[in-house]
Parts: sequence; structure tokens; C-alpha cells
Amino acid sequence: MAFREYKIGARLFGVALGGSMLITLYMPTVDMTSVAVTETGLTKQLSYGRIGGFSYEDPFLRGEGKPKTVTLTKDPSTNADMEAVQAFVYEPGIPFPSGINHPRTLGPGVTEVSLDKGRIGEADDTAGAVFLIRRGTHQGETLHYIENATATRGWKYDQVLNAGGDANTAYVGSGKIMFVREGCWWCHTLLPEQTQDWQYFGIPPRLGDYNGESPTAFGSDRKAPDLLHVGSRNSSKEWMMMHFFNPRLVQPHSIMPRYDYLWGDKDAEGKAIDFDGWRAAYNDYAAGETLTPPDVPSYASNSEIRYLMDFILSLK
Repeated sequence: MAFREYKIGARLFGVALGGSMLITLYMPTVDMTSVAVTETGLTKQLSYGRIGGFSYEDPFLRGEGKPKTVTLTKDPSTNADMEAVQAFVYEPGIPFPSGINHPRTLGPGVTEVSLDKGRIGEADDTAGAVFLIRRGTHQGETLHYIENATATRGWKYDQVLNAGGDANTAYVGSGKIMFVREGCWWCHTLLPEQTQDWQYFGIPPRLGDYNGESPTAFGSDRKAPDLLHVGSRNSSKEWMMMHFFNPRLVQPHSIMPRYDYLWGDKDAEGKAIDFDGWRAAYNDYAAGETLTPPDVPSYASNSEIRYLMDFILSLK
């Protein structure tokens, strides 16, 4: 009799769990696919990649297997001048986001134009691809869609990376991994909620801003400012560097931890960073023994702090 009761209980538990997952995961997906993705939503999924958190291509959350965002002012094929455009570069083997793999998630209108005019169905992740966000119309309605520039313009991923150069390349997708891994979402939300929030932090997001983003990283609690539009409020890399290296440099009573370890072992010139010496000099400054704080070391081009700052500065 006891065994039978356990069987019934286990089945009821399975039904309850399955029902909760249906409500939590499936129903919101149906709602989202009925709404056209916005330009913000396209930018996010193309710059973040397939998963903005733990994934098989990045099991240790190091920012691997993510696309690069390149700002171009010259055509990478002809070298002719053109209006500045953001290109999202997927090197061979980097998984495409859901909008490419499952165009239906882009919503009505955007799906049709992205497939017909943007030719996203021809993209091949084994060969790499370059995507753009373009403005078009569908049944008289203006919308943004994805263009597979590798198919429409013949742009190759290596051409775009070379044309942009390191200075015009942003590791936004890798930076979101840092944001998730370091627990930034625990104190900072990405979701202005109330009217007073909008006055300080900017307009709230729309449903179409989240098509294809996984996970959303709304945040669980706000102990620090909302960051949804922080790149518009503060675009200073110098301020950001000081804030991440030691938040007390810019906010004396900040409770935010230091993230100086994201600099790695060496600076931009390849020299070893003397963390102990820097902290000793900072303690002298905090004690009033020196007038100015020590300079924050410049970060290397492949450092994790670069990834995180690229992500933060992309939030506009």
C-alpha cells in the first residue's frame, strides 16, 4: 500500500512540475513569437549569441564561443567609404542565435523580411557569417530585420574583422557572460519598473526587446542603480575602469566589491600588474597621506574586464 501511495504521489508531482514548466517556459514563448522583435531585441541577440550564460560552447563561463560586434566605416570588400554600421561577426563554429536558427521567434513581419530580403536562411555556422540590422517595410509597416551580409554582400567574417580592427571591435557577448558569472545581476537590475525609475534610469523595455535573448538577466533585487541604459548615461571608459578596479575611487562609500582580478596578470603593455603595490598606494591615499590615488593600469586587449566593459557600454 505504501509503495502504491508513493507511485501516486510521484506522478502527481510530475504533473505539477510539468504544468509549472508549461506555464513558465512555453506560454511566454508563444506570447513572444506573436510580437515582432524590436531593433533592441535584434541587437541583443546578435551581439550576445546563442546563450548569454552557461552553455556547452562555454562551460566554464569564460566568454568563449561568442560573436564579435564590429563598427565599420568602410566596405570590407571594396574598401569604399560608407555610413557607419554595426556588423555582428560569427566565426566558424560559433552557434547562431535563435533568430537565425528559428526565424519564427522574430515575430510577424520580421520573420518574412529577414528570410526573403535578408536571406538569413542561407547562413551556415560551419563557414561563419556576418549579420547586419536593417530597416525595411512589411505590408506598409516599418520594421527592422536581419540581413545576412555574407549572402547579400559577400562579406566574409575575416574581412570584417580585419576592416574593423581591434579598436572598433567589441566583445559584447563575452561581456554578458562576465555580467552573469560575476553576479552583477544580484545587485543591478536591467529593468526600470516604476515612474520614478523612468525619470532616473530611462524608459522601460518592451516585450519585443527580449525575443531571442537567453537568459534575460532582469536581476533579482536592486541594491545598486539599474543598468539598462547606463551606456547612455555614462560612456566614459576611464570612469568605468576606476569603478571596476576599485569602486571607492569614484564612490567612497560604495559597497560594490573590487573586480581588479578581471584585469588578469598583465596590463596593456604586457607588464605584470603589481596589485599589492597598488593597494598599498591606495591605502595611503585613503588615509590622507597622498593627494591623488594611484593610476589604474590599462587592461590588455584579451582581458575579461574588457569584455565586461564592452557589455556595460553597449547598454543604451
